[in-house]
Amino acid sequence: MKISHWLKMSAALSAALLLSATGHAQSAPEGKTELLWLGQASFRIKSPGGKVIVVDPWLSGGPKTPAPYKTDLSALGKVDVLLVTHAHVDHIGDAPAIAKLNNTKLYGPADMVTPLITLGLIPAELGHRFNKTGSVKPAPGIKVTAVAAEHSSLLVWKNPATDKMESHPAGEPVGYIIEMENGFKIWHMGDTGLFGDMKFISEHYKPDLVLMPIGGNFTMGPEDAAFAVKTWIKPKNVIPMHYNSNPLTPGTVAEFQAAMQGSTGTRIVPMTEGQKVEF
Repeated sequence: MKISHWLKMSAALSAALLLSATGHAQSAPEGKTELLWLGQASFRIKSPGGKVIVVDPWLSGGPKTPAPYKTDLSALGKVDVLLVTHAHVDHIGDAPAIAKLNNTKLYGPADMVTPLITLGLIPAELGHRFNKTGSVKPAPGIKVTAVAAEHSSLLVWKNPATDKMESHPAGEPVGYIIEMENGFKIWHMGDTGLFGDMKFISEHYKPDLVLMPIGGNFTMGPEDAAFAVKTWIKPKNVIPMHYNSNPLTPGTVAEFQAAMQGSTGTRIVPMTEGQKVEF
């Protein structure tokens, strides 16, 4: 065989192998990300690779939690990644119980996870502490980065020795940039008011979908949320959350949509508790 002919065959074989490898590598982006809204700021996210990610699971105590999740935490399925943005009860909710049920680490702000461990709510091996701009890879193909949120954090705990409620400092709240195996990015904002670094977070991390509080009182209301979307964030998709749960979160999707009038380029995806959507 002539050398030139061998080189051509080798090049063709290499090209075929590269095409095969590229086609295999690109199969993941064809998958979809599924979100199930469980009320307030609680979501179950299924990644294109089949990972189950649960954020801020206020389920058993949530007034809008859909059945059967309100009475049976195992209805979530096997939880691969558990994230909590801060220690307020409507966010930390059932997270310690879910961590122990699934033998899954609870990922959260460092100074929130520490009292969970020292007070005995979770064993040390089930807590992972990290902070803003810190990134973790809690499951194969999944990357989570903690980002700023403008809010507060306090852990309220019933001391079994005294049978009295206690308040414990719980660090600073965060939001999360959650990146799927195919590169799709979700910004779960947690609880937050307006702050200028929303623009930086959006420009730096480039989320495809933003889960945004609109309820008011404790967080942005509809008008401030719309201002953030139109002025700083400009996402492709936004799902309103943290409203419709109690009289102290009075903001509505209709008010948010009205405040978004005239804005182009952002799709608002309203959800009802128990609904699933795919991206």
